[in-house]
Amino acid sequence: MKHVLKIAFHMGVLACLLTLASALLSAQDSSAQQPAPDNTKMNQRDKNKAEPTADQQKENQPDRELARQIRRSIVQDKSLSSFAHNVKIIAQNGVVTLKGPVRSDEEKTAVEAKASEIAGADKVTSQLEVKPKQ
Repeated sequence: MKHVLKIAFHMGVLACLLTLASALLSAQDSSAQQPAPDNTKMNQRDKNKAEPTADQQKENQPDRELARQIRRSIVQDKSLSSFAHNVKIIAQNGVVTLKGPVRSDEEKTAVEAKASEIAGADKVTSQLEVKPKQ
C-alpha cells in the first residue's frame, strides 16, 4: 500500500512539473511572436536640436528644483501608472517639457495639471502620448 501511495505522489509531482514546463514554453512562444516596439519616430524627434531632451536640462538650482517638485507630485499620486510616474520632465529656464507615454487621456491630463500647478500653465509644453495596454 505504501508503494502505491509513493507512486501516486510521484506521478502527481511529475504532472505538476510537466504542466509548469508547458506553461513556460507557451509563454516564451507568445512573447517571441510579438514584434519589437518601433521607436523610430521618437528617436527622429529627439534628434531634432529644437526639441528639448533630458540631457539638455540645465544644472541650475531653480530648474532642478522645479523638475524635482513636479516629479514628486506625480510619483505621490498612486492612482497613476508606472508609465506616468516615469515621464520625462525637462526644465529649462523655468519652462517645462513633458515627454513619454501614459496609459490614458485621464493620466495625460493629470500629469499636465500637476506640472501646470507647479510651473504655471503657460510654462508647460506637453509631448505626452497615450499608449493604452495592448
